[in-house]
Amino acid sequence: MERADIASLIDHTLLKPEATPQQVRALLDEAAALGTYAVCVSPSQLPVRPFGGVKVATVCGFPSGAHRSSIKAAEAAEAVVRGADEVDMVIDLGRAVTDDFEAVETDIRTVRYGCPPPTVLKVIIESAALTDEQIVGCCRAAELAGADFVKTSTGFHPAGGATVHAVELMAHTVGGRLGVKASGGIRTAADALAMVRAGATRLGLSASAAILGEVEQCAD
Repeated sequence: MERADIASLIDHTLLKPEATPQQVRALLDEAAALGTYAVCVSPSQLPVRPFGGVKVATVCGFPSGAHRSSIKAAEAAEAVVRGADEVDMVIDLGRAVTDDFEAVETDIRTVRYGCPPPTVLKVIIESAALTDEQIVGCCRAAELAGADFVKTSTGFHPAGGATVHAVELMAHTVGGRLGVKASGGIRTAADALAMVRAGATRLGLSASAAILGEVEQCAD
């Protein structure tokens, strides 16, 4: 893949709790220079105004997902008012690990009501903390609830981030009807390309510049 192809899949991300407004402004400038699809920032940093048609994504229920669904929905709704084009929500992981996928679906559906289309809703399932069967159950719940994407990870869970296996399983489950975002621990061009080959249609990266630089060097 060409550098521009990879850049067009990237949510250029800064979700560190200690991130400053100055660092967010630098992120916006870098996203425009790199040609990424979107920036992803914490909801407290909104509104932001990126350049060059870059979309704005944010998170809700982040990073634990252990919030009331109504609170997540309100957070998502306010984020849209403050300019978010996309919302990445964290599921109630406790429900997923006990196989209560009806509750997972209800949680997602409640947030979907808070940020209806055309806002893009991505559902973070923390795939590294789930069995294969639970990953499939969460993906099915996300589709039934009207989400647009399933996403591997917050990047903050001790179980880990994205894996090729999880992305392949998620992509197979949603069958192209939803997008698949790989996020968490993707630090090299090889990592990023492996995720795309596995079926990722979006990449959550904080090391975007370094990864795109590697892609460009490989092309040369």
